[in-house]
Amino acid sequence: MAIDIKKLLQSVVAHGASDLHLVSRSEPQIRIDGTLKAVNLPVLTGEDIEEMTYALLTEKQKKVFEEELELDFALLLPNVGRFRANYYRTMGDIAAAFRIIPTAIPSLDDLDAPAIYKQLVKREKGLVLVTGPTGSGKSTTLAAMLNEINLTEHKHIITVEDPVEFIHQNKKCVFSHRETGSDTRGFATALKYAMRQDPDIIFIGEMRDKETIEAALTAAETGHLVFGTLHTNSAPG
Repeated sequence: MAIDIKKLLQSVVAHGASDLHLVSRSEPQIRIDGTLKAVNLPVLTGEDIEEMTYALLTEKQKKVFEEELELDFALLLPNVGRFRANYYRTMGDIAAAFRIIPTAIPSLDDLDAPAIYKQLVKREKGLVLVTGPTGSGKSTTLAAMLNEINLTEHKHIITVEDPVEFIHQNKKCVFSHRETGSDTRGFATALKYAMRQDPDIIFIGEMRDKETIEAALTAAETGHLVFGTLHTNSAPG
């Protein structure tokens, strides 16, 4: 019998874990302080995981997953938290990874960020990239940088993400959060039309391809401040 996925995610949050992994022929696994640990639950079958994971999807998301065999989306569970989810297949079975997205956006001071970060967010134009491997804190760092702007400047900020992770409340800034697949067809398309949306700042969730990078450079060269993440094996020190 499949486990109640919502109760499992609630337990993951309560244990202070950062991630949950569901893979067939294994117990659910959670990551705490960087280490994977098995949850004291039965070994999952492919059928168990399909029942658990499909319970969280809309009909449109099910169709996308069945066609693409991959799916990224953000999940909000009231009174539990927000999660970034990725569904994929392994040996013919569905597998899933969930990452907890903190509901509170940290400040740069909370992250003990170097003073130069506060200088970067005051720029009027240019391209600022936060790089590093998976799990190194790229998204959290950029969320803190945008939060600093939100507290101090009157700007229109457009974010383009897959999926939207941190949701910024309008303080001094006005945010237009756009998610690829539901609000726009893709990163490059969103950047093309962003120029007509009067942005001061554009945040690109991930520089995935040449077209997106070229569009980001064009936006920066035409007087906008552009922030983005880039996956690298290490961050420059």
